[in-house]
Amino acid sequence: MHIDAEISRIRKNFFETIKDIKTAEQLTNVRVVYIGRKGKVSRLLREVYGLPADIKPRVGKELNLLKNEIEKNIEDISLRFTPGVKAEAIDETLPGRPFSVGGRHPLSIIRNKIVEIFFSMGFSLVEGPLMEDDWHNFTALNVPEFHPSRDMHDTLYLEGKDNILLRTHTSPVQVRVMKHNKPPLAVIVPGKCFRNDAIDASHFPVFHQVEGLWVDKDISLADLKGVLSAFVHRLFGNVKVRFRPSYFPFTEPSVELDMGCPVCGGSGCSTCGHGGFMEIMGAGMVHPEVFRNSGYEEKYQGFAFGMGIERIAMIYYGLADIRDFYNNDLRFLEQFR
Repeated sequence: MHIDAEISRIRKNFFETIKDIKTAEQLTNVRVVYIGRKGKVSRLLREVYGLPADIKPRVGKELNLLKNEIEKNIEDISLRFTPGVKAEAIDETLPGRPFSVGGRHPLSIIRNKIVEIFFSMGFSLVEGPLMEDDWHNFTALNVPEFHPSRDMHDTLYLEGKDNILLRTHTSPVQVRVMKHNKPPLAVIVPGKCFRNDAIDASHFPVFHQVEGLWVDKDISLADLKGVLSAFVHRLFGNVKVRFRPSYFPFTEPSVELDMGCPVCGGSGCSTCGHGGFMEIMGAGMVHPEVFRNSGYEEKYQGFAFGMGIERIAMIYYGLADIRDFYNNDLRFLEQFR
């Protein structure tokens, strides 16, 4: 169409004209010729009103785009003639500025390593609520009514709700899983826990655990030892593993799992208290009372274990203070990218 050709001609002539501009006066003349009140683009914009309705919107849009394009180019050129202002020079040969890329937190790294190892052994991952009732957190796990762990100085209860608390361990998820799933089952439960602990080098009121549970027929302590020994060797390499008797209300018998100190190799040093071993988790055969509270028949056996992710991470990375994980010091966190 005639007007389309006119638009193209104006655009072409404008860009040819601005190539030869040497002074501010020349630039002003170009502005008047093209977008002044009686300029070429302004004249066509007035003619749009007389165009057929089917092409009026399109032509009007094209003319406005052309006007904006001309204004932008004139503005850029005017910087050459403005005292104290230089047009921005772009050196395309300069290297780009690198983006600041974040990284995984060391606790997330260790959590993922733990999860991957147990996935390879056939475990599934489940999660549970951070707020628990007294029954799931204590009673169902065979924790007596007057057990010290129920006291206010150890457990964070919600104000005005006597039986609702922030879970002190991930063990309550055991009961929830067993009440809704029949054996055989093998699950791990990574998650956040809370205790009313004073902050020091080894304690923090918020921490992370990984709970594990395996239930089937004819499960024995030998299965527990085999699975946990394999886990330690996968994560820490060829280190010594030691099981010693312990006590937990929800397991019977109960054991503590120790590994040879990775610093001294078991000869004894300040890191391991000169004992040659470091405690990394508690475990045991699931107590019959826990099975009864979960609705399981006596023909089933199982073992459970629980470890602190912070504890594992401190041993893995050779750290001495749990607070390093929560201080948000970039000098510390950047080491794990």
